[in-house]
Amino acid sequence: MQIQLQQVTIRPIQPADNAALARIIRAALEEFGANKPGTVYYDPTTDALYELFQKKGAAYFVAEYEGALLGGGGIYPSDGLPEGTCELVKMYLSPQSRGIGLGKKLIQKSLQAAQQLGYRQVYIESMPELKQALYTYEKFGFRYLDGPLGNTGHFGCDRWMLRTVEADEQL
Repeated sequence: MQIQLQQVTIRPIQPADNAALARIIRAALEEFGANKPGTVYYDPTTDALYELFQKKGAAYFVAEYEGALLGGGGIYPSDGLPEGTCELVKMYLSPQSRGIGLGKKLIQKSLQAAQQLGYRQVYIESMPELKQALYTYEKFGFRYLDGPLGNTGHFGCDRWMLRTVEADEQL
């Protein structure tokens, strides 16, 4: 299947998306050898993303092409983060949808949501196995931190990044 980015629909998550998204997330972590304790691989909320993202201040978007889910990503007000800060979370794509600019589109959508919800900073936790994701985050202006923020419970992540979101920034 040759995916055309202009034909991909980005939309808010729906209840029926849960199972397919959980499969995409876990398969991606397996593919990169990042399916370890302390990551979303073992997080029970991965199986109920729609319900998780009903929280005030959260937003999650899925990418769909010809009726099939390709992945998703969003923002979440994770516990213990500084005021005005959300976390960019569960940003995963299926293998056939990588390399066409879809990740960039989902990150932009998530950063726009953060901006619209009044967040001033966006935080990320990741791991070295996800090299391409880290590179993409760097291109978006995320900068590395020396340690984690908040209480996400994802002790398997050892790369932490932060980005400021300006109220008038064009994303």
